[in-house]
Amino acid sequence: MATFKLYLMIATGGACGAMLRFFLADITISLAGRGFPYATLLVNIIGSFLMGLLYGAIQHEYITIIRWQPLLGIGFLGALTTFSTFSLDTLLLLQQGDWVKAALNVTLNVFVCIFVAWLGMQVMGARAA
Repeated sequence: MATFKLYLMIATGGACGAMLRFFLADITISLAGRGFPYATLLVNIIGSFLMGLLYGAIQHEYITIIRWQPLLGIGFLGALTTFSTFSLDTLLLLQQGDWVKAALNVTLNVFVCIFVAWLGMQVMGARAA
């Protein structure tokens, strides 16, 4: 059973990640405009890089996973972008030589998620009619 302290760590990391996401998006939109989703792309790139740094730090024992993973991995990076987790999962599959699963992960996450986002919009559009 998870403790209150664990939930508090995740919430703290999540609040910081969400604030950073908003800050980066605000700056990016003011610089590049809304003609392309640069803000989302930027947080996905930064989040994926930070997830790689976190995983590498855990793998090389610079930090311990038990102490920092809930705050940084689940909370902070989870709120900044879930794309970082998707990127790490795919990279690990590739490193394990499981190209089929990696390709399936990319295909399903990109195309299925776009489809269900569209489906959700359609369901809400049908409810409005």
